[in-house]
Amino acid sequence: MKITIDGHIVDVEPGTTILQAARVVGGDSVPPTMCYYSKLKDCGGKCRCCLVEVTKGSERDPRPMPKLQPSCVTAVQEGMEVKSATSERAIKSRRAVSEFLLINHPLDCPVCDQAGECDLQNLAYGNGNFKSRYVEPKRTFEPENIGPYIQLHMNRCILCYRCVKLADQLTPERVHGVVGRGDHAQISTYIERAIDNDFSGNVIDVCPVGALTDKTFRFKSRVWFNKPFNAHRHCTKCSGKVTLWMFGDAVQRVTARKDQWHEVEEFICNECRFEHKNAEEWTIEGPRKFEKPSVINVNNYTEPIHKVKIETDDLVLEGREQDRKKISMENSPYDENELEAIKKTRE
Repeated sequence: MKITIDGHIVDVEPGTTILQAARVVGGDSVPPTMCYYSKLKDCGGKCRCCLVEVTKGSERDPRPMPKLQPSCVTAVQEGMEVKSATSERAIKSRRAVSEFLLINHPLDCPVCDQAGECDLQNLAYGNGNFKSRYVEPKRTFEPENIGPYIQLHMNRCILCYRCVKLADQLTPERVHGVVGRGDHAQISTYIERAIDNDFSGNVIDVCPVGALTDKTFRFKSRVWFNKPFNAHRHCTKCSGKVTLWMFGDAVQRVTARKDQWHEVEEFICNECRFEHKNAEEWTIEGPRKFEKPSVINVNNYTEPIHKVKIETDDLVLEGREQDRKKISMENSPYDENELEAIKKTRE
């Protein structure tokens, strides 16, 4: 079936969501996401960051949808027309949603290990949310130990449910989830049990903020000081295909490889992630490019650099040179003949 997004017509399979169709279009038409994760089932519809305006429901019912729709859980219809980057309503609502997500989020970017690759940081940077109107006290939680490898910062959590969905679908025994309701809701373990199964480290990769971070990498380095390399090793538990973040010859951390939407391609085991920090244990394939535009690669050296050429003629340049000489003469205490004599003396 055909759908039009920001004037671009794409042909997609039935059951495709508006967000998936927008990713086919690419560019600014792709809405931002904080809770949706294509590798996880029944994921999305929590954060409302991907709101779009549906100006035409379908060929059978051309009426526009009165409210903005979350693109990650809204299926396309034949003849549907959608405005994403061209909708003032959608853009204004996304700014409001990002401001809402930042209400309780602390300003931890200077000390947060996620800084530079944080989806919330990118969202705020893209929407220009640099001011807060919230004057009430922020929501805070007591520190909680959930194991030797994963650090939980509930103050930074935005309740996207990604880690809960991953634990449900990837690990054999889930011991953490969302407890409490409303403003008291939080991610926590069951009676403070540790998260220690073989694939628990993947909650670090799916977390869009710094709520779940790697204890073995904590406060060691900023991600933009590290160089990412694709590498692999023979592993009996997972594919063994990872990204090594290196500072010189030292491996600072190991993460799963991510696609252009910052989503994990193949989940890796804890052994590969935490227990192999020597470069000799890996077969390094080569440097890795950044997945998508982010705070970490504002000045991305992998992007082509084009020389700037000023389209002008010789007369304009000659006029500018004459103006420069005129200004120089007006500010000089010498007359033109004295300046020429000084110039010859210096030569």
